Amino acid sequence: MQKITSKQFFTLLLALLCIGQLARGQEKKPLTLADYGQWNSIRNTAISPNGEWMTYSYVPNDGDSKLYVRKIDGDTVSSAVNGKRVSFSDDNLWVAYLKDLPEKEAEKLKKQGKPATSTFELYNLNAKSVQQIENVKTFGFSNTSNYVAIHKNAADRKAEHGGSDLILKDLKGNNTLNIGNVSSFAFNETGSLFAYLVDADGRAGNGLFVVDLNGLRTFPVHAGDYTYSQLSWNEAGDGLAVLFGTKPEGKVQRENTLAWANGLASGMSATPSLKTFSSTNGNGFPENHVISEYSSLSWNDAGSQIFFGIKEQDDEAKKEDELKANVDVWHWKDDEVQSRQIVMAGRDRRATFTSVLNLENGKFVQLQTEDMSFVRTSDRSKWAVASVDKDYRAIRNQPSGYADLYAINTTSGAKQLIAKNVYHDLGVDPMGRYAAYTKDTQVQLYHFDSGKTTNINANSDVDFENLEFDYPVERPVYGIAGWSKDGNWVFMNHKYDIYAFSMNSNEVINLTQGMGDENEIRFRLTRLDPEADTYDTSKPLLMSAYGEWTKQSGYYEVTVGKKPKALHFIDKMVGRPTKAKDANVIMYTEQTFEEFPDLWVASTDFKKPKKITNANPQQAEYKWGRRVLVDYTDKRGHKLQATLALPADYEEGKKYPMVIYFYEKMSQRHHQYSMPTYDDRPHMSTYASNGYLVLMPDIVYDMGKPGSSALDDVTSAAKAVIELGYADPQRIGLQGHSWGGYESSFILTQTDMFACVVTGAPLTNLISMYNVAYKRSGNLNGPIIEWSQGRMGVSPWDDMELYRSQSPIHHAEKINTPFLILHGTADGAVDWNQGLEYYQTARRLGKEVILLSYPDEPHHLTKEANQKDFQIRMKQYFDHYLMDADAPVWLSNGVSNLDKKRVKPEDMGEGK
Repeated sequence: MQKITSKQFFTLLLALLCIGQLARGQEKKPLTLADYGQWNSIRNTAISPNGEWMTYSYVPNDGDSKLYVRKIDGDTVSSAVNGKRVSFSDDNLWVAYLKDLPEKEAEKLKKQGKPATSTFELYNLNAKSVQQIENVKTFGFSNTSNYVAIHKNAADRKAEHGGSDLILKDLKGNNTLNIGNVSSFAFNETGSLFAYLVDADGRAGNGLFVVDLNGLRTFPVHAGDYTYSQLSWNEAGDGLAVLFGTKPEGKVQRENTLAWANGLASGMSATPSLKTFSSTNGNGFPENHVISEYSSLSWNDAGSQIFFGIKEQDDEAKKEDELKANVDVWHWKDDEVQSRQIVMAGRDRRATFTSVLNLENGKFVQLQTEDMSFVRTSDRSKWAVASVDKDYRAIRNQPSGYADLYAINTTSGAKQLIAKNVYHDLGVDPMGRYAAYTKDTQVQLYHFDSGKTTNINANSDVDFENLEFDYPVERPVYGIAGWSKDGNWVFMNHKYDIYAFSMNSNEVINLTQGMGDENEIRFRLTRLDPEADTYDTSKPLLMSAYGEWTKQSGYYEVTVGKKPKALHFIDKMVGRPTKAKDANVIMYTEQTFEEFPDLWVASTDFKKPKKITNANPQQAEYKWGRRVLVDYTDKRGHKLQATLALPADYEEGKKYPMVIYFYEKMSQRHHQYSMPTYDDRPHMSTYASNGYLVLMPDIVYDMGKPGSSALDDVTSAAKAVIELGYADPQRIGLQGHSWGGYESSFILTQTDMFACVVTGAPLTNLISMYNVAYKRSGNLNGPIIEWSQGRMGVSPWDDMELYRSQSPIHHAEKINTPFLILHGTADGAVDWNQGLEYYQTARRLGKEVILLSYPDEPHHLTKEANQKDFQIRMKQYFDHYLMDADAPVWLSNGVSNLDKKRVKPEDMGEGK
């Protein structure tokens, strides 16, 4: 054996010490709430039309965001603090955005009662230079990219008129036109003309003006002592419409005139002449109604029709005639209950009836009436579809949504019944030839011109009914996937595959040739052009793809008559791509539990992918878990999956404490990144980083048994994880919020399998919940519980015992597990009293219950301090019951109201 000299010994010792220090320096930290502030999300993403430039913002949980402008194949060329609303010019020479003040400066102004306005920045991508204009509210490029309009905020926020300064900037010649008192503006489609409305103090100078952008010559199209609104160009860019009017004394509504001009073009030598239409024209216009500024103006594609809204005129109520008492009359004949009317009062005051003016002959047609829930018009045909629901509004023993469908000829006003008692309306095809709906789960196409209805399901033995839909109402089909550009095909989704039905014969094609069903991959058609509304079957079609059991995702392409071809199908969650307008370049995201959804770019066939962003490099300093899929079968025989996050330092064969977080189906989130953020739910990354398993199982429901179904599937999933050797069966906790709060509250009463339960904003008494309002919408909860997410299928008065059997509060005496309730007192979804009922019942029965009640908070906590507070307390709760951590004072002894501002969550109590 060779003898080591003292010099060699000390050299070796020094090396070992250095290695030890290096290892300790590289040791990763567990993630805590204090670390969340540095985590960034990505927003304000945009890609230039030529696909060479892009923007994105890093938005941290704490502090100011930063917008980056960079060349995709190069480096960042510019950045801006708190940049937003990004837009590239069509010629790829400019990028513009608004920039907010730093957070601290904005907060300082707010305390002084001053507005924190935005700065407009215009960046030249070639010259790498930037121009700034302060106090801007919006901007827009012309389609030719020759001009940008920059609309400033009003100098006087309290002014009664709505106009403010606008700068029209020539980007080629660097000329500028300053225009005062502009209320709205719009470039035409070709970018040759610019229109704006003036709304000045005392209506002096009000009017509609058009600027010829070839020379900046301004034409006053119409001016007068009126208020102007709803500026609208036609598709061709040569027609312009507007409303102008005044409110008569003693009346509620403004009495508007519709004005329009055709034949506008660059190089005009004279002011275009206007044509007008108003309620005084007669022509079938309903008495005591006005054209309303509350509805926008829209042209059909041919420029031959203008759609608008009309409204009944009213007299202003005199102060002395108003009832002094404050009373809401809840009447059994009301179509909408008073609570709903109160919530929707603002909308109802602005509600209008859709109407149309045929410009060629001046014929007016009122399309919508009080009997209709909506009217759907077509830009490309003379047909509209009306949903007449009046006869169904008073029916209380069936879900809302049923209606009779009618076809309305918008040129003549003639009305024809399509079908009665329709629950699933599937819309109108892009060309306006067909109305689609389902009847007894069969897809029906009504042809407007012939008046004939075709059951397209009759041409196939495939059942398109969505058998997985488990609400107790008429089941829908998987849906219409789209229509072909040539008008010859309608595409239908099945569970996995896509079928094409001929519009001219009985031919039916399985577009994906059974590959979806064979491999249990769900295919869905995807369009890259945001302006397209059809699919070109002469070219390969892009499809999203999702593996039902593998959770792989990505994109395929398919050519009619050929097998689908994978473009990018990987073991990650791949985001929807955004295509550059004029180049075959796409921008998209990829994510897993461990990988943040950074931005990638590639060609439209997903070749040459390149990762662009690295939003959260600090993650490398922290312990992070990983996820595995767990297959299980519940007692009812359903084959299901769960996604299980393993602890960062997972050791094979070691049993870990586990938190189960659930709602309905959750396994589709297997590859979803666990973003540390301030809210009121457990973050899987944090719990996995601190030695926990986190399980997210799937739940499927039997009608009338929502609680029992959740019990079956959650306990079955937990048992599967225990049997696989991951979880310590004595250290499992539950957490659910809202519907998950209901489920966790019910499970709590049915089993002693869990060591503790945290339930957020829970439904706890289905009977009392049935009879109160969903405050956020104003609707009553009964329909939600009976026919929607509650899935009860009957009312309490039809089967009271069924409601008792599924209500957590009616089983509270069986609770043997400590539990924690979170509820905000201003919850507009699940009434705060639901949490209070459960707390009071459990307290009276001597159960270990704590209610964390946050004053003035809604369904989900919104105040950052409260979000952080609950995150701390929830983890302390789980740490105490699942990891034997010491109990803080609030958990062991409670906190008096007098002390609530002084006792911190981390203050420890006595013992464990």
